[in-house]
Amino acid sequence: MKKRSPTPVICLALLIIFSLSLGFGQTSVPKAKLPVLTTSAGQSNDVTTVNIVLEEAGIGFDYCDVPDVDMMKAGVGLADKESGPGFHAEVYTDLAKFPKGTPYGTIIFAIGASLKGMGASGLTIETEEARLKRVIEYCKQNKVFIVAVHVGGTALRGAPGSDNEKMIDAVAPFADYVIVTKESNKDARFTKIAQGKKVPLTEVDYALDLVGILKQVFQ
Repeated sequence: MKKRSPTPVICLALLIIFSLSLGFGQTSVPKAKLPVLTTSAGQSNDVTTVNIVLEEAGIGFDYCDVPDVDMMKAGVGLADKESGPGFHAEVYTDLAKFPKGTPYGTIIFAIGASLKGMGASGLTIETEEARLKRVIEYCKQNKVFIVAVHVGGTALRGAPGSDNEKMIDAVAPFADYVIVTKESNKDARFTKIAQGKKVPLTEVDYALDLVGILKQVFQ
């Protein structure tokens, strides 16, 4: 008996199923512009992980734990602000390529709530949410590419309405690109956000896998 070829409808259905099995945007790594600012959404230590990843990738960056709109407007160099109690600012951007005052092309938010971290910065969940909203609105108005990163796993997740979930709500739905570890996305929450907003998502096994991903983003 002659073997029948799959119909176009069946082929399309199989393609859709295969694509969904990879995760939305799993194979699509977008491009973003330098210079880049890293910061925290919730004041957990995971922003340190992001900074280490960028160093390993050979990508210069500025870092501030609690930047607000004024510092975003100041651009590279963070207006020469100096670290002090409850405030940290570091400049590792290549100033020969991007002189002080150059507008940021990208901001990376490391998502994860820490009451200890927020307390040290004089923040509450409510004031942190308000700060994030102001910064994100500025980014949207000025076409600053937003990357949301969650690498803290289940330790930085929680029940709906918990501090960690509020930080996700404050950033992830507004991101242009979402990067998460598999442990952070066990309930597929980030996948659903990415699908709903039609933005690319990359899921990795380990935080250090971000080295290769961010090299692609900024190459």
